[in-house]
Amino acid sequence: MKISAVVPAYNAAAFIGQALASIQQQSTPIDEIIVVDDGSSDDTEAIVRSCAPEALYISQCNQGPSVARNRGIEAASGEWIAFLDADDQWTREKTTAQLSVLKKHPELRLIASDMKEVDAHGNEITASVLAKHQQQAFYQALNGAPLPNALARLVTKNFIPTGTVLVQRQALLQAGLFNPHIRFGEDLELWAKIACHHPMTCLPAIHMLRRQHATNTTTHTGPMLKDLTRVMESIATYGHERLKQQGISPSTLIASALADLGYWQFSQANYREARHEFIHSLRVHLNKRALLYAIVCLLPSKLITEGKALKQRLNDVN
Repeated sequence: MKISAVVPAYNAAAFIGQALASIQQQSTPIDEIIVVDDGSSDDTEAIVRSCAPEALYISQCNQGPSVARNRGIEAASGEWIAFLDADDQWTREKTTAQLSVLKKHPELRLIASDMKEVDAHGNEITASVLAKHQQQAFYQALNGAPLPNALARLVTKNFIPTGTVLVQRQALLQAGLFNPHIRFGEDLELWAKIACHHPMTCLPAIHMLRRQHATNTTTHTGPMLKDLTRVMESIATYGHERLKQQGISPSTLIASALADLGYWQFSQANYREARHEFIHSLRVHLNKRALLYAIVCLLPSKLITEGKALKQRLNDVN
C-alpha cells in the first residue's frame, strides 16, 4: 500500500523544514511527499528543495489551502493520502499506528488521531485536544474500531484534525475533494461527505503537534462562523437521509449554525446583522434561542448594552 503525504504551504519558510522532517522520520516510511506551494513569496521553495529533495514540489498562484490540497491529491500516486500543514508536525509513530489499525479494521476508509497544541516555539498549550473536549475516554473505549454514527458525531463536534488524517484517495475523489469556495470548515464538509458512505475512526493517541500562532486562520471568528453556516447547509443537503437515520434534524443543524453566527454578531454589537441571522435561523427551524435574541435586537442599543453589563455582573457574582 502506497501512501502520499500532501503538504500545502504558503510563506512557510519558518516551519516547513520541521514539518518535512517529521514526515521523513516516520517509523513506517512515507512513499511520496508532495508539497504544493500556494504562491509563497518567502524562501519556502528553497527550504523544501534543500530539506526534502525527493519531494514533488508544485507551485501555483495563491488560491487557498483547499485548492492546494486538491492539487496534491490529484498529483498523488498513492492509494492513501496523509495531510500535514506546513507549520505542524507528525509524531514518529503516526503512520505505523494508523496502518496497524487499518490492518485490524480493513473496512476503514479514514483514520484520524488526537493532537497536541503548541505555540510558535513548540511549548505545549494543550496536551490533548480530545481530552480538552471531554472525548478522550470515548475514543479510548472505541480502540480504533469504526465509529458508530460518525456523521452525527462529526456535525456535533468535529473530531478530525486534518493534519492527522490518513484517508483512501478513492474516497476523497468520490466525495468531490475539498470545496475551494469555503475557506473555513471545508475539511469538516469533506469528512462528513465521506462519513455518509464509508467507515472511519479516530485514535486517542497524539500523532500531531498543531502549531497555534497569529497567522492561524481559525482566529478569524466571524468569517469562520459565516462559512460554517454554508458547511452545515451543504452537509444537510448531501447527507439529509443519513443525518435523519442517525438522529440529527438537518434543519436544526442549519438553524443552530445561523443562531451561532447571530450570537457572534450580537456580541460584537452588530445588532441589525444579528437580528437578520436570528430571523434566518427561525425561518429554517423555530428555536427559542434565536427567537429570544431576535426580540432583544429590537431594543435600543443603549438598553442592550446595559443588559449585557448586568448579565456580566451577575455572572461575576456567581
